[in-house]
Order: sequence, then C-alpha cells, then structure tokens
Amino acid sequence: MNNQIIKPKYLGLTGIFILSGLTACFGQENETAYFSDVTETSIPLDPKTHALDVVLVDVNGDSSLDIILAMENLPNRLYINDGNGNFTWQKDVFKDANHDTEHVRIADMDNDGFIDVVFVAEDDQNHEYYLGNGDGTFGDVSDRLLGKSEGNGLDLGDVNGDGLPDIVIGNTGDNPGVLLWLNNPEKPGFLIDVSADNLPNNKEQVQSVKLFDADGDGDLDMALANEAPPSRLYFNDGTGKFSEKEGALVETVDLHSREVIVFDADKDGKVDIFFANLTSNAGKKERNPRGRLFMNKGDGKFVDETETRIPEYDFSTYACNVIDFDRDGDMDIVLSALKIPPFEAMQFQALRNDGNGNFTLATEEVIPSVTVERSWGSDVGDVNGDKIPDLLIGAWGDQVRLLLGK
Repeated sequence: MNNQIIKPKYLGLTGIFILSGLTACFGQENETAYFSDVTETSIPLDPKTHALDVVLVDVNGDSSLDIILAMENLPNRLYINDGNGNFTWQKDVFKDANHDTEHVRIADMDNDGFIDVVFVAEDDQNHEYYLGNGDGTFGDVSDRLLGKSEGNGLDLGDVNGDGLPDIVIGNTGDNPGVLLWLNNPEKPGFLIDVSADNLPNNKEQVQSVKLFDADGDGDLDMALANEAPPSRLYFNDGTGKFSEKEGALVETVDLHSREVIVFDADKDGKVDIFFANLTSNAGKKERNPRGRLFMNKGDGKFVDETETRIPEYDFSTYACNVIDFDRDGDMDIVLSALKIPPFEAMQFQALRNDGNGNFTLATEEVIPSVTVERSWGSDVGDVNGDKIPDLLIGAWGDQVRLLLGK
C-alpha cells in the first residue's frame, strides 16, 4: 500500500465512512445503515426483564404505538409512548401477580372501539384478559376465560365470520392441543368453548398459533408450530370448524418449532409459512434448528423449499418476525438467536430477501451488535412517526431493546 493520504467521506448519521472503496464502521455496536439501537435513551432500563412476548399498540388514542410486555414470573407491563418513540413505564395497569406469562395478543373483543388484551401463561396456567377503556387503562375480566391450560401459543381473530375476534390457545403439558373460544355475539367480550366440536382431536405440544387465510377462500385457517413433529395446518369451513387436508403441509424434516409466522415471501400474492425452530429447549443438540420455509402453491398446499431458499445456520430461534429493513419492497426475516447447548446469548439475526423469496444471512450489515441477548418475542411498527418501521425485541432475563429503522 502506498502512503497516499485519503480523506474520509462522511455519509450522514449512519456512522459509516468510505475510505477509498473500503468501509470503516464507527458506532457499529449501536448503529448500522439500517437500524439505530436507542434502548439506552428511549426504553425503561431493566436488564433482568423476562419479557417473553411484546406487542406494539396504541392503547390511549394518541396515534402513537405503546408497548405491552408479557412477563415471565413478573406482573405484565405497559410502556407509554410520548409520541416521539420515548417510553415510560405506566405501573399498576395489569394485575399485580407473578404468573408464567408466555404470550400476549390484542383485539377489540367487546366491540366498543377500544383495544383489549389477552395473555396466556404456561406453568401456573393463569391466563389474563383485560378490556381497554381507550385511555390507557384496563378492566380485569379474567374471570370470563373458560379454563386453565398450559398455554404457549395464542392468536386472536374472527374465525366464524360474525365480526368479533375469537381466542385460540395452543397448549403443552399433560393436556396439550388447542382451545377455541368463540366470542359470544349476544354478549360481545364473553366467550363460548367450542374446542371439542370444532377442532381435530390432535394432542400435539403446541408452541405457536397463527390464524391466516391459507387457501384463499376468505376465512381464517390455522397453522400450529409444535415442539414435536408434525406441524399442523387446519382449514376453516367458514363457520369456525376446522379440519386437516392430506398433503397440505408435508414435513420432510422433524422440527422442534417455537414460532410460526406467515408472509408473502416471493411476492406472488400468496401467503407462505415460516417455522422458527430449536435444536432443543436449552438441552442437548437434537434437531436441526434451521428455520423452514413452506411456499404456498395455491389451493391450500404448501411445499418445503427451505433447501434452496434459506441458508444453513445452527442457532436456535424462539421468536421471529418480518420487516422490510432495506426498503426494497419485499419482506425480510429477523430472528432471535441462542446457542444451544448451552443456552448462550447471541446477536439478533437478519435474513435478507432477494425479492423472489430467496434469503441470505445479513446480520453483520443490518443488526447492531449490541443486541447480544437471549432475545424473545418481537414486534414491528413505527414508534416515532417517521413512516419507517421500527423493531422491538423482548428478552429472557435481559433488556428489552428498541431499534429505530433508518
């Protein structure tokens, strides 16, 4: 190399300098060209938070997204947005009880125009249900829930076409499988248990549930991610009664799945399915933890095309989501990552979509390196009003993190 002095060219606020074709990154721990980690200044600091799920939602009608946290063995939490993406902890909103809460979902359950909240708990089986008042306060109506279960999966959606969201709970333990509680049209916000009549009698250990239209007929079908194979895909007859179809979802690799998400990976107008997987639940190495992508071929048939679309990796994933972090019009995948064994924290991960549903690892370029945690649960939304999606990451015994999109 010669001794020519090269002046750096500064490219705005990304902290990236161009040196004669070489890139030197400064502030990479907290910032990349795609995200700025603003946790230290914008989120309540609690480095031992056990937030197993997170949801962004406007709870007080100010058009800013607030944060609801599903907490393991701590009271569930609400963080209020000041409108600029800075959050304060609004205490004593939810029950002051330490339940083993795993998931949280939101919907207007009682048809009053305000957001309501459902939490499910695993080990102690104490689910919670709150009706929103529209001002950031909630009324506890957990006594309306129709039973206890070892809840791990949860989704809300109108499965019977009456305009009211219903509750689906995926369960593990001694009584595994799925519960389906329909919203009572005569008393919106109250529930009717139709599990025995409306669902297949499978007893899988269900870790995640996703309601979506799998076959294009306009009603919500149901994908189940299970900790032991097989995964399941249930089809809705339009009235909230579900059944399986042979050959609709064929697994060629045994999975230990922890989350299922759906999105149009190849922009063909059909929704595809991605399963996030573990090698084991913090135990020894058992299964391949690589995520599996099932492409929608129409008429409710999904084919595993992982081998040609998803890169090889050996980290385990408890949570995943999609976000167009590079603004190219397709959805990319973001993933939590843990090294199992031994259950070691790793950096949050990113898979870049080429626009045709083919993904490559892009973590080093996209995700700030400060995100080395046991990440758990994530959500995407514009928290600071700049029309750019941001990323909220939960954590098992670590700090909840906020990454602003750039």
